[in-house]
Amino acid sequence: MKQTGFHISKNGIEHQGLDKASAIHWNLRPSQIYEMALARGEGEIADSGPLLVKTGSHTGRSAQDKFIVRDATTEDTIWWDNNKSMTSEQFDALHADMLDYSAGKEFLVQDLFGGADATHRLATRVVTELAWHSLFIQNLLIEPETQELEGFDPSFVIMNFPGFKADTARHGSRTETMIAVNFDKKIVLICGTSYAGETKKSVFSMLNYALPAKRVMPMHCSVNVGDAGDSAVFFGLSGTGKTTLSADPNRVLVGDDEHGWSENGVFNFEGGCYAKMINLSAEAEPEIFATTKRFGTVLENVVMDPETRELDFDDNTLAENSRGAYPLSFIPNASETGTAGHPKNIIMLTADAFGVLPPISRMTPSQAMYHFLSGYTAKVAGTEKGVTEPEATFSTCFGAPFMPRHPSEYGNLLRDLIAEHDAKCWLVNTGWTGGAYGIGNRMPIKETRALLSAALDGSLNNVEFRVDENFGFDVPVSVPGVDGSILNPRDTWADKDGYDAQAKKLVSMFVNNFDKFMDHVDENVRAAALAAE
Repeated sequence: MKQTGFHISKNGIEHQGLDKASAIHWNLRPSQIYEMALARGEGEIADSGPLLVKTGSHTGRSAQDKFIVRDATTEDTIWWDNNKSMTSEQFDALHADMLDYSAGKEFLVQDLFGGADATHRLATRVVTELAWHSLFIQNLLIEPETQELEGFDPSFVIMNFPGFKADTARHGSRTETMIAVNFDKKIVLICGTSYAGETKKSVFSMLNYALPAKRVMPMHCSVNVGDAGDSAVFFGLSGTGKTTLSADPNRVLVGDDEHGWSENGVFNFEGGCYAKMINLSAEAEPEIFATTKRFGTVLENVVMDPETRELDFDDNTLAENSRGAYPLSFIPNASETGTAGHPKNIIMLTADAFGVLPPISRMTPSQAMYHFLSGYTAKVAGTEKGVTEPEATFSTCFGAPFMPRHPSEYGNLLRDLIAEHDAKCWLVNTGWTGGAYGIGNRMPIKETRALLSAALDGSLNNVEFRVDENFGFDVPVSVPGVDGSILNPRDTWADKDGYDAQAKKLVSMFVNNFDKFMDHVDENVRAAALAAE
């Protein structure tokens, strides 16, 4: 077996059973990966240098094809209501078949860290069949120093072989696509999909499982920090503005997606960003737009003019979920350490397409746990004929697909950390005002930024508040520099009865969704839930 690369680990690939591969390429640099990807026909170089790739039929995660091994280790620790199971025998068969598939083929290996906190980081080995997958994960995780590579001993291994197809009868899969997680062996096997985000989220899932036992809170969030060291955590589902709002030119970006909160403060799980590209513009998001002009950025499913090689971010022909993966260092005001102190503010973002929630609300720790466990946002009406109303989405902990443990474990831990470090909690609506989607307008980003700035600098705590009649949290009555007409959602609606009906409908959705958590929370959180009835 031929082995090449920047650094060939002493803890070799034979430990992963890939000794039958024809060649293993270790920790290649971006220019080397470019050459390999281009030679294989995996991608093209767009104007100004990014590597442009297509992911084929899979342009997003295959959430229904993820399975966790159910064994003595996981029987009582996994939230099985939310996670699909497979047997140890099925996993072992899949593992053996993927190793047989590797015979005579070339693979790339990246030895990386998941987590910027040296106390809690996860030494991760990623084996990929596609060259561009290797650059993708090199961008998104944390590269060890050269001296750290010399003794690198992975405690977690991901094998991503898109060319291998799972067998539903033999492996227990739903389709030919499978993401198989073995928490006992600390191995994830991915096959039948070229969507690179599966690899990224596998690291998050492993940390989500391992860290709570050490009283470290894993979070699907972005984090930034001010000049005074005041860090802020931004929770939010896709489309709520998590990446956009955390990329504040006046604050240092710690990371845009996945973090931990330990005894040392907050820390990024990653060393890069995975940003949405659809409708990207230099005017609205200049820092992110600039990364699309850089050598080393990987662009997934972005449309390019074949002659000029110019990119068209408004064209969703290939995917609505077009993405860019780039190192955090490509963002001018990014943190060099990926760490920050304990957060002063917790922001929970929601895009309320029903037009009911205020633009910003202050929450108690128990109310924060209620909204964290709810994980609410709303999707706008789709293109299906006859569908005209928004659709509520509840993804507990703002990341249900990546939560192997019961949500109450994460919620209780977050509430305890909030109370311990006296963090202020805010619910921010980046959705609609003046009516629901189709009638009202999207919340002005200028006003959202102004309200966030007031929350982060502490001045918002000094204004007058009222108690919201629907959810019981505090809502500012007036804020200097902000159009007061948007602070009370009901006042923005021409049809007041329509607002009342919509509010009643949304509250009912919250209540029905939270019912499954009522037996897992304390009386204070139950009180916060009952306040919404």
